[in-house]
Amino acid sequence: MKSVAIIDYGLGNIFSVKHACEYCGMKALVTNAPRDIQNASAIILPGVGAFGKALADLKAFDLEGVLIEEIKKGKPFIGICLGMQLLMTQSHEFGQHKGLDIITGSVLPLREKFGTAQNLKVPHIGWNAIFSEEKHDRWGNTLLSGIPQGTSMYFVHSFYCAPENNELVLSRTEYGGFRFATAIQSDNVYGFQFHPERSGASGIAIYQNLSKMISRGGAS
Repeated sequence: MKSVAIIDYGLGNIFSVKHACEYCGMKALVTNAPRDIQNASAIILPGVGAFGKALADLKAFDLEGVLIEEIKKGKPFIGICLGMQLLMTQSHEFGQHKGLDIITGSVLPLREKFGTAQNLKVPHIGWNAIFSEEKHDRWGNTLLSGIPQGTSMYFVHSFYCAPENNELVLSRTEYGGFRFATAIQSDNVYGFQFHPERSGASGIAIYQNLSKMISRGGAS
């Protein structure tokens, strides 16, 4: 059985992710040990909380370098919620912070898109639909394979990712008339702003697709 390393740096919904992986037949290891990460078949970086603290904690555990190294080797990698945001070049959450810079782009506040006149709550919490960036379905060979357009996923966030290259955006979601990236892919790297492990059967399908991917021995 091939293993998935779920990165434990103190800011993730770790055990829900672990349960989802195991439900889909994968061996899941919650870890912050570089050797475990190097030996795993895939890596999941979850996260809930502040961007700056998350980067500081990754550095404190000496994980920043090994994550980047394993990504460059082509190992399947998933960033979830804050984990997706950490993939970006920089964040503007409580100042400006440098990210892992795997995906060129920025993390920006949702609140600035709505203003004070609109009765929209931030953080954006609850179920919302995801749609393909293109008119045609680009999800066939990705971790979103088999998930219908307009499927609702579960969100909890106050910031969003704005990648410079729109070709990397797999899905967008609309909130208050503003459309933002909610799933991205760059080669072997995926990011999901929503929480697949909290999104019912549709979210579990993402983990099932990951299980199939690592069984084939690589990324889509």
